Amino acid sequence: MDKRRLGRSDLMVSPLCLGGNVFGWTVDEAASFRLLDAYADAGLNFIDTADVYSTWAPGNNGGESETIIGKWMQARGNRDRLIIATKVGSEMGPGQKGLSKNYIRSAVEASLQRLQTDYIDLYQSHRDDLDTPQQETLGAYEELIRDGKVRAIGASNFTAGRLREALEISTELGLPRYESLQPKYNLYDRAEYESELEPLCRENEIGVIPYYGLASGFLTGKYRSEQDFVKSVRGGRMANYLNDRGRRILAALDEVSARHVANPAQVALAWLMARPGLNAPIASATSLEQMQDLIASTRLRLDQTDIEQLDQASAGE
Repeated sequence: MDKRRLGRSDLMVSPLCLGGNVFGWTVDEAASFRLLDAYADAGLNFIDTADVYSTWAPGNNGGESETIIGKWMQARGNRDRLIIATKVGSEMGPGQKGLSKNYIRSAVEASLQRLQTDYIDLYQSHRDDLDTPQQETLGAYEELIRDGKVRAIGASNFTAGRLREALEISTELGLPRYESLQPKYNLYDRAEYESELEPLCRENEIGVIPYYGLASGFLTGKYRSEQDFVKSVRGGRMANYLNDRGRRILAALDEVSARHVANPAQVALAWLMARPGLNAPIASATSLEQMQDLIASTRLRLDQTDIEQLDQASAGE
C-alpha cells in the first residue's frame, strides 16, 4: 500500500484513514476488533479518533473509542505499524474542554492511558479555542513533542484565518506547526474547504485529512428518497443532501461506478484521494461489508474524464 507524507512531518500514512467515531457507539468492542483487523490486514495504517468519542451516546462518558483501539493494539501487538491520530479540545464534561496548556497536559495523559501507548503520532486541536492564546497551545504541544509523547500536531475545524495565524506564530517563535488540517470536505460539501483552506494548505504543505468523506453516508447512494432516511442513525441528516444537486451527484456517481464496476461509496472516496494536496479522507465502517468498500476505494483509480464528470455534477453550492 502506497503511503503519503503528512505535511512536512515524518508520518507516512495510507491514502484512507479509518474513522474511529463509531467504536463504542454504533459498534461494540468485538465488532470493532473485526473491523480494525480487516483494515490493518489490507495494509492500511492510519486511524483517527478523539477523546470525546462518544460522549453523546447514552451511558458513555467519552474515551470509549480510544479505549477500544488501545485494547485492540495491545491484543495484536501492532502499535509500531500504525499511525494513531486523536484529538483534544471538545467538551468531555464540566470544565473539561479547550486548548489551554494545563488542560492539554491532563487530557493527553488520559488519552495515552486509554490508548495503552506512550506516544500519539498525530495530536490534533479538535476545535479552535478563542479563549486561549494560540502561542500557549503551541507551547504546550512543544513540550509534549519534546517529551516524546506526541510526534506531530494537527488542527481540526479551524478557519483559514486562524490556521494562518497559528502558522505565523510557529514560524516567528520557533514552535511546532500544525502539519495537518481536518476539515469537513466531500463531493457534496466543497465550498468551505476549496475557497480559502485548500490554497492555504497547499501553499504551506499542510496535510489534509477531511472528515465526512461520504457526507454521513449520503454518497453511498443508499438514501434516494425520504423513505430511506430510517436506514441508519444518521438518516435524519439526509434531508440536507437530497435535493436537485444531491441527485445530480448521485447520478454521476452511478455512471462512474458502472464504468469501473465499483459502487458510489468507493468512487466518492477515490475522488477525494485523487484531489491534489489531500492525504487521506476519513471514513468509518460499521460492518465488514462497508469495510471492504473502504479498502476497495484505495485501489480504484479514476481517470480525468471521471473526475471532470464528478466535478461538474457537484459544482455550485
